[in-house]
This record gives sequence, structure tokens and C-alpha cells, in this order.
Amino acid sequence: MKHLLLKAGRWALNALLPRTCAHCALDLRYDAPAPLCPACLGALEPLPELHCGRCGLPLRDGGASCRDCRGGEALLTARSAYVFNPQLRSLVHAFKYRGRDDLAGFLAGEMAGALGRFPELGEYRFTAAVPLHPARARERGYNQAELLAGRLSAAANLFHLPGAAVRVKDTPSQTNLSREERKANMAGAFRISNPELVKGRSILLVDDVATTLATLTSLAQAFTQAGAKSVAAYTLAREP
Repeated sequence: MKHLLLKAGRWALNALLPRTCAHCALDLRYDAPAPLCPACLGALEPLPELHCGRCGLPLRDGGASCRDCRGGEALLTARSAYVFNPQLRSLVHAFKYRGRDDLAGFLAGEMAGALGRFPELGEYRFTAAVPLHPARARERGYNQAELLAGRLSAAANLFHLPGAAVRVKDTPSQTNLSREERKANMAGAFRISNPELVKGRSILLVDDVATTLATLTSLAQAFTQAGAKSVAAYTLAREP
């Protein structure tokens, strides 16, 4: 009886406030578990098996590493659950910029489900989110990376370290910057709030999207300097 009442309540709520697909705006069934319609959900692209062994960049032609990592210094290992395609972009933009913090559970669940594909991340038992500058956090109302890290940790039986790092530099948007400009932009952007909390531990940095890895690299350097044993990164999406 309780189940029927709950089902009827969801149907009534959807009739009053219909849910639509976050990408194509098609109406969703009242009992749809995902924020995307079946077609858009099916279009999500898991990170392909052919990816850079260091930074996780998808590689169309194979190889152990991408051009940027080959012969250079790798500051961290990075992996992502999905490729950042149009369907996932719509979800992430709703999550970050349109107040859809309710998407955190679904997105973190997808990350948790894909984590087993990357045994190289198995040693990392402590998670830390990429922090927002306080001014940006006040504007947005929440840190999407912190929401993902907390939900991912709960789903994957990891230990989350909330507020482990703080952003001390209010960096401008990285969208239109080159790789080198992004790296310079992020220099000295982070401080570890409690070094004793991270000393000797393997830390998994969590964020929504990885592009050039400038932000994650800068944060990894801060954790390493604070005494972390090793640092890797895991994001929802990877810009191809």
C-alpha cells in the first residue's frame, strides 16, 4: 500500500511539475530514475579503453601516453568516468550553473559505478574535492566538486576529507586560456588547511570536468608539498 501511495504521489507531482530531459528537454516519465531521457542516457560515452596512461586523455590511435605527457613530468594520474560529450555537458551545466544540486547523487553514482574500471586508483582511499574560492562559492551557493566527492565516497566506501584544501587565489575563468596560460593562472592557487590530515595518505582529488589538468596539477602539488604519500585525480568527465 505504501509503495502504491508513493508511486501515485510521484505521478501527481510530475503532472504538476513535469520533469524534462536535461539535454533534449523531452518529457520524462514520472518514475524515471535518471535526469536524461533513455536516448540521451544511452549516448553517454564511458572513457574508452584507449586512453593516456598518465592523464586519462582519450587516444583515438592508442599508445601509452598522449603528446603532452610523453617525455614530460607527470604530476598525477587522472581518470574520468565519461567523455565530456554534449549530453553530459548539458547535465554538468545544469549542475553547476542552474542550481541543480539535486543532480549530485546521480552523477556521483555514475562515477562510483565506473570506478572499478580503473584498478590503478585502488590504493586511493581518501578523497578531497577541488575547492572553490569563497567568492565563487557564495555566488554559486555550493561547490559541485564537494558534493560529488561526498556522495562518491559514501557510494564507494572511501573516506572523504571535507575542506582539506582551500583556494586562496580567485582565478579568472580558464575557458579561453591556452595550456600554458592555465598553468600560470593556477600557480599558488591552493593551500592545504590541515597538513596533518593528509600526511602519508594517498589522496584522490575529485572534480566534475578535467580539461588541461592545470587545476588538478596545482592542487596535487599542494597536497604533495603538505606530505601526502601520493595524489591522483578522478573526475566525472574528460574533455577529449
